[in-house]
Amino acid sequence: MFAALADPTRRAILSRLAMGEASVTDLAAPFEISQPAVSKHLKVLERAGLIERDIDRQRRPARLRAEPMAAAARWLEDFKHFWSSRFDQLDDLLDDLKQAERKDNRNG
Repeated sequence: MFAALADPTRRAILSRLAMGEASVTDLAAPFEISQPAVSKHLKVLERAGLIERDIDRQRRPARLRAEPMAAAARWLEDFKHFWSSRFDQLDDLLDDLKQAERKDNRNG
């Protein structure tokens, strides 16, 4: 899933699909890439479970599947808490070092 989300074109496609289902033609319109290239991006997103596609005569409209992204967001939130606590510890250390430096400058 994260490999699929790493590409900016695929992220833009997902943003468009958040507004509603769309065909390859609709999705290709804002990009300077071919419809086959958009189809390849859609296949990556589909394999990652981020979209699903229907067959409607000649069209294969795509629609966003938000559940897998919600699970990824929860997982990333755990790391956000981890890094926030690390940064808080670093801030505390830097404050201690600054105070020690000020004390040395007054005594020196």
